[in-house]
Amino acid sequence: MSVALNIPLEKQGISTTARIFANLGTAPLVEAALANGEGTLAKNGPLVVKTGAHTGRSAKDKFIVRDAETENSIWWGKTNVAMDPAHFAALKEDFLAALGGKDKLYVADLFGGSQPEHRVNVRVINELAWHNLFIRTLLVRPTNDELAGFEPEYTIIDLPSFRADPARHGCRSETVIAVNFTEKLILIGGTAYAGEMKKSVFGILNYLLPTKGVMPMHCSANIGANGDTAVFFGLSGTGKTTLSADASRTLIGDDEHGWSDTAVFNFEGGCYAKMIRLSEEAEPEIFATTKRFGTVLENVVMDPETRELDFDDATLAENSRGSYPIEFIPNASEKNMGPVPKNIIMLTADAYGVLPPIAKLTPEQAMYHFLSGYTARVAGTEIGVTEPEATFSTCFGAPFMPRHPSVYGNLLKERIAKGAVQCWLVNTGWTGGKATMPGISRMPIKATRALLNAALDGSLNNAEFKKDPNFGFEFPVAVPGVDSAILNPREAWADQEEYDATARNLVQQFIDNFAQFADHVDEGVRQSAPKAA
Repeated sequence: MSVALNIPLEKQGISTTARIFANLGTAPLVEAALANGEGTLAKNGPLVVKTGAHTGRSAKDKFIVRDAETENSIWWGKTNVAMDPAHFAALKEDFLAALGGKDKLYVADLFGGSQPEHRVNVRVINELAWHNLFIRTLLVRPTNDELAGFEPEYTIIDLPSFRADPARHGCRSETVIAVNFTEKLILIGGTAYAGEMKKSVFGILNYLLPTKGVMPMHCSANIGANGDTAVFFGLSGTGKTTLSADASRTLIGDDEHGWSDTAVFNFEGGCYAKMIRLSEEAEPEIFATTKRFGTVLENVVMDPETRELDFDDATLAENSRGSYPIEFIPNASEKNMGPVPKNIIMLTADAYGVLPPIAKLTPEQAMYHFLSGYTARVAGTEIGVTEPEATFSTCFGAPFMPRHPSVYGNLLKERIAKGAVQCWLVNTGWTGGKATMPGISRMPIKATRALLNAALDGSLNNAEFKKDPNFGFEFPVAVPGVDSAILNPREAWADQEEYDATARNLVQQFIDNFAQFADHVDEGVRQSAPKAA
């Protein structure tokens, strides 16, 4: 059922002859997507769609308008690239012209943020019904009473069919994501990857909330039976969604949160999980969502006859995704909020095999690793590639952090100190050698879960710890139910001299990367840097 817009598009200066479908629910949007030929229903009811050439974010095509509002507030550089106001004006003119010629448009009025005093009102305008379903799933859905008085603060216009002109619009290619904080307008064109919309809202909140003393975080979060909130930082592929979807704990959210004086609150009302090689045994809660009507599966391979899904087939994308309402996960938080955290877990998938499966961090070490935002990947499948590739993404989310990283780092440090929060570094990567070595396997997820459970229930604090000679943090030497052979990474290697050489290489990469932050942190954080043993 459509719910009328409280503020019509015309009042926003948007003129179009298109038929407007406003604030539709899940079933009508699925029906529209099917009628438009945008996707197909799989066995058990999820909507399966393809995003074409763009199966992930187009980070190099994102721009922020540089004007009086943003000149001194944005951390300009490789991540936050400037667009001239005149170029944005031309882009906006062409976007509005494109809107004017559409037959149908889908509009959703939504909240970014679950804590009412810190949320932002966002209007999203789509040419694709499944995109509107996606963003309605991922953001917080207002009640009908809230919609009746809804006034959009920020507006996102998403037109995959739009083709940008680099000369006219000041961009890099036919794809563009342009953010104007002064006009409170975001224009997305030339890509059908739906994640651009949700990350745009994340960027808005990352810009607004620090001025209110609220810490925005690229993390998942859950709550234990005793009301103990845990926050999981980590880049894509490190296990944020998997490890937070624990049946024994209440899920607050899987990707984006704020930490206020009174709560950890989800920015979203849904989850966005990787689907590639999804296993019912390893991730039963997430797997179950792929058999439900209302889930949207992007670039998941499906048998056209049987409608069976093949999560191991990466033909369409390595980054295949599923979006679903958070209530599809059993034991999800009703209000998408929880108390301020007792534990912070920083996840990394270390492909060098250097880091222990779990380590205890001091507040200074936590800030160091938060600003570093380290993980490592096996460097593709190119012939001749024999080494892992380190990735440093400050605050575990550099592409979405418009302000200087020290703003977020100092906020985190203050909140850790204020709440006496325990911090942990958890390696979900490889053990016993580099990922590229024959016979080397990923850290067993059962071991990771056992170590996490011990950290969160407090029993790990009773273990004997040993100081890591390279990184200075402490790791346990024995934990019930976990093979002690993997706890000390050096001893897990058959060739310990090669471990030492690999560790020296990784330490130097940390040191080189952190040089950009050294002048923005205190001496305690600088002293938390690793040192080659």
